[in-house]
Amino acid sequence: MTTVHLPTEEQPVSGESASTSRLGDRLFGGIATGAGVLILVTLAAVAIFLLAEAAPSFINADEFTESFTSYVAPLVFGTIWAAFLALLIAMPFAVAVALFISHYAPRRIARVLGDFIDLLAAIPSVVYGIWGISVLAPILARSVYPWLEDNLGFIPFFKGPASSSGRTIMTAAMVLAVMILPIITAISREVFLQTPRLHEEASLALGATRWEMIRQAVLPYGRSGVISGAMLGLGRALGETMAVAIILSPADVITFNVISNQNPNTIAANIALKFPESSGLDVNRLIATGLVLFVITFGVNILARRVANAGFSGREG
Repeated sequence: MTTVHLPTEEQPVSGESASTSRLGDRLFGGIATGAGVLILVTLAAVAIFLLAEAAPSFINADEFTESFTSYVAPLVFGTIWAAFLALLIAMPFAVAVALFISHYAPRRIARVLGDFIDLLAAIPSVVYGIWGISVLAPILARSVYPWLEDNLGFIPFFKGPASSSGRTIMTAAMVLAVMILPIITAISREVFLQTPRLHEEASLALGATRWEMIRQAVLPYGRSGVISGAMLGLGRALGETMAVAIILSPADVITFNVISNQNPNTIAANIALKFPESSGLDVNRLIATGLVLFVITFGVNILARRVANAGFSGREG
């Protein structure tokens, strides 16, 4: 009869293995800490550069014919207005596509469609701008904008006169919506896929249809993730440059009319268009507007992080 001796306690780890493990932990911890510190240093360096270069435009404000507030106000309005319109257009499509990929489409189709959506993020912004001004703008100017002016002209947004070239804030917003669509879709899709299977099955077991299950279980669970994705997409739209610069026909105005030729410009597009021809204090003023955009984008990202953290804390609770 063979006797089997079972170990009664764990075998001690050799000194060499423990030393190697501790060295690997220290090395990885150092690299991770260094990467985090590098990001903070880079962010601080950008902020210091913007503050230093923008300071002369405030100190020598008497050199300009208009105050900095009156100069930057239309740009801030145009930046926020274009990004808000883009988010308003992109959100329903992004959530619908994410739900289709996560809960409706067969696995093979969902994988292919998800890859195509992700590829949209790899297209350069200048290509989006050329597509917008060459393809989208003529279509909108020929059929959509005149119809909106004739039928919905009593609404200030569509009062007109309708642009004949299509170079409007609405065209720019549609292009921005296509650009931020992959970001919102990808984040929403991953959040929807993380919905506990037990919640979905419990809803279906109680007699709910698939849409009712999504409305009762999936959407409430993924609300914070969808909002976070929307905020990140908003941050991308706020800082977009080339696509807006190619499409817009800008003016220093504040208007809610989205189909006319009089459009407020954005901060990023204004810097891209005027920086090559600027010199002296004009450069400092443009950098000061960049500082304003930096603060706006930074605030949006902080808000997105707080929303995400609040949502995850609510799930754990």
